[in-house]
Amino acid sequence: MASRLNVFSGAHWEQQVGYARAVRMGDRIEVAGTTATDKETILHPGDAYGQTRVI
Repeated sequence: MASRLNVFSGAHWEQQVGYARAVRMGDRIEVAGTTATDKETILHPGDAYGQTRVI
């Protein structure tokens, strides 16, 4: 069985609800609730590649 690695960002929700920003299982990485934003706007709207590079 592949080992599991949880990746946390330090957001308060992670501890409150048991949430991990990303999870790695073997050679697979799943990402959730991570957006390409700054304090003012969404970065690279409509551009999945550009958003991924920011994240």
